[in-house]
Amino acid sequence: MNSTMVREFILLGFTDKRKLEVFLLLVLFGTYILTITGNMVVIVITLVDHHLHTPMYFFLRHFAVLEIGFTTSVIPKALANLAMGQKSISISGCLAQGFLYFAFGTTEFFLLAVMSVDRYVAICNPLRYSTLMHSQVCSLLVLCSWLGGFLLILGPSVLLFQMPFCGSNTINHFFCDNEPVIRLACFDTRLLELMGFLIAIISVLGTLTVTVVSYVNIVSSVLRIPSSTGRQKAFSTCASHLTVVSITYGSCIFMYIRPQGHNEVTFSKLVAILNVVVSPFLNPFIYCLRNKQVQDALKSLCRDGAGFCKRSI
Repeated sequence: MNSTMVREFILLGFTDKRKLEVFLLLVLFGTYILTITGNMVVIVITLVDHHLHTPMYFFLRHFAVLEIGFTTSVIPKALANLAMGQKSISISGCLAQGFLYFAFGTTEFFLLAVMSVDRYVAICNPLRYSTLMHSQVCSLLVLCSWLGGFLLILGPSVLLFQMPFCGSNTINHFFCDNEPVIRLACFDTRLLELMGFLIAIISVLGTLTVTVVSYVNIVSSVLRIPSSTGRQKAFSTCASHLTVVSITYGSCIFMYIRPQGHNEVTFSKLVAILNVVVSPFLNPFIYCLRNKQVQDALKSLCRDGAGFCKRSI
């Protein structure tokens, strides 16, 4: 083969204008810090407050860990490139970034499906909830979500790691998304594309089916509740989860089932920002700021912290 072997990739990012890069750097950095802070708050308060030692908050804690991993797999490298005015990334760094991005993202889909089943049991079988969703079952469901997400992505990632890259090394994106990377491989990628398609069917459509079926049963049960107050309370316990599900699945579907045309790449980058930056930033606030129990736990934690500081002084 006459083509020169590629040793690094060039991420074109968002723009070539330096002033705009500095503006994007500040916005992304601020959002990233708030994202990490918000999700860390969820992790801490669900660990230290015994009132939040329930299956729902156990799943929420792991979801917050996933959100930190998901956004950290992409944003720090994008920030470094914006800060230094560089656009390069090594092949190994690029493939590792792609693996972590899709592994964390796939695990999120599984965990969202688990959380929908949890809401189904809580609303449709309240008397058996503590029996069905005890700590061992919850731990097993979370472990299966983590293992399922990472093992599904491991096979295609190993195959992609072994592929040679030659010719063009330019990726018109701000991170190493699989599709543009696969296009640069100078090898038959049909098997890899088939594996990606099957994984998408299992991880996206499979988990979405579980979520939809769960909520169809939830809605059916809630509508049979005689009092309007009871219906409202039941729906309110699902509102946050439904909002996160809509954002997560919506952004993923728009990223990978997008219209063809000259604005395709720009559209993909904009939706990727929603998926990688905005969604992990909003999710802690969707779950926490609208939840009085979490607000009370946070206030209690702040009071205890203030009291400890006074005693130390």
